[in-house]
Amino acid sequence: MNDELRWVLIIIGALLIGGVLLHGLWSIRKGDKDKIATIPSVQQEPVAATPVVNETRDEPDMGNISVSIDDDERRVEPEQDHTEQSPKAIEPQDYIIVHIQTEEGIPMQGSVLLPLVLTLGFKYSEDGFFNRHEDTAGNGAVLFRLVNMFNPGTFDIDNMEQFKTEGVSLFMTLPCEGEALPAFNMLHSAAKKIADEFGAQILDHERQPLDVAQVRQYVEKIREFESA
Repeated sequence: MNDELRWVLIIIGALLIGGVLLHGLWSIRKGDKDKIATIPSVQQEPVAATPVVNETRDEPDMGNISVSIDDDERRVEPEQDHTEQSPKAIEPQDYIIVHIQTEEGIPMQGSVLLPLVLTLGFKYSEDGFFNRHEDTAGNGAVLFRLVNMFNPGTFDIDNMEQFKTEGVSLFMTLPCEGEALPAFNMLHSAAKKIADEFGAQILDHERQPLDVAQVRQYVEKIREFESA
C-alpha cells in the first residue's frame, strides 16, 4: 500500500513538473511572436544609381582661332601669325675701295681729320671706324666707312690730337644696305673733300690714281648688283 502511494505521488510530481516546463516553453514562444509582430516593417525604396561623369574629355586642339562673320555666313579661320621677322643681314659679295694718300713725309693730323669727318656726317663706331649712315644723325643703314690705311686700320678717338697717318681709305660693300649709286656719289664727294684738305691724292683699289674711266667702272659694277 505504501509503495503504491509513493509511485502515485512520483507520477503526479512528474506530471506537474512537465506541465510547468511545457507552459514555460509556450510562454516564451508566444512572447517572441508578439515581439516580432510589433516590429514595424520598413519599406525600402529603390536607390537611383548615380551616373559617373568623367570630367576629363579629350577635346581636339584647335589652336588660336578668330571668327569672321560675313552677311549670311560664319566662318572659323585660323589666326595668322603676324610676328614681324627681322630682316636678314646682307652678305657682302664685293667692295668698292677708294684710298686718299698724302705725300710722303706730310701726314694727316688727327686734330684736323676728326672735325672734318664729323662735318661730312661720319659717326665714330665702337669698333674704331667712322661710319657714314643714311642719316647724318647716325640713323639708318651704314652706307660706307672710313678706316686708317695702315694697320690696324682703326682710330683712337680719345687720342686724335696726337694721331697721324699718311692715308685713309673709304669703302662700301656690294650689295649696299642703302641706295648704292647715291651712296657711291657721297663716298666720292667725301674722298675729294678729304684729299683737298690735306693736299692728298685719290687712288683706286689697286692704289693707282683714280681717273674718270675707273669711276665709270665702279658705277657699272654697282648697276650690275642692283639689276641682279
